[in-house]
Amino acid sequence: MTSESALFKVTGLRKSYDGHAVLDGVDFEVLRGESLVILGRSGSGKSVTLRQLIGLEPCDSGSVTFDGEEITRLSEKALQPMRRRVSMLFQSGALFDSLNVFDNVAYPLRERGEIGEDELAGKVRDTLALVQLEGADDKLPSELSGGMRKRAALARSLVVQPEAVLFDEPTTGLDPMTAATIGALIVRAREKLGMTSVIVSHDLALLRRVAERVAFLEAGKLRFVGTLEEAESSDDRLLRRFLAGEEEDDAA
Repeated sequence: MTSESALFKVTGLRKSYDGHAVLDGVDFEVLRGESLVILGRSGSGKSVTLRQLIGLEPCDSGSVTFDGEEITRLSEKALQPMRRRVSMLFQSGALFDSLNVFDNVAYPLRERGEIGEDELAGKVRDTLALVQLEGADDKLPSELSGGMRKRAALARSLVVQPEAVLFDEPTTGLDPMTAATIGALIVRAREKLGMTSVIVSHDLALLRRVAERVAFLEAGKLRFVGTLEEAESSDDRLLRRFLAGEEEDDAA
């Protein structure tokens, strides 16, 4: 696990809002092809970290490197080549309400304008099949269940065959069975496409389904990075209590 095998490298990352430090000197790497789950309680800085990886917000200090290129101080225009290689699945799904499922999934392909409509249609339908949404092409987001909306958003993230996908709380608001389906689809997509996955979550069932490595954030600092087995045997009492789903303990 060296820098040579890292797709993302985060060094000394700091970000504050209104004087409150949300990220306070975060360091970690995301290895090519791996599935890394960033865990933490609400307000620990998980989603802020994810937005930093794709350059959606400027950091106060530190750096984020993607495939050897520092991106933290790039302009929006200069970030575009990286963003063509990385997709992000937002917590809300961020589907266009006025577009049906087919056109939502087709949107990033049409925006790039690199292929004709026949090839585009084939890619969209193949991706909808990958996320088990065959036959939903003509449905509007308002006609979909919560789980179907998540799958449509996942399909839109995958249709461009990205090198990496960033998932922001992909199972929030879903019942356990639907959440398990989303977890299985993330694993399936990663195996089929060979992509790198970074998943922000506090869903312990999802963690155990998809994680190869775990990063545990608390109060803007990384307390642990390692495998799930290492996390469960860690000397960090707060991490062990978190993984066990125990009540808060100020002494932890």
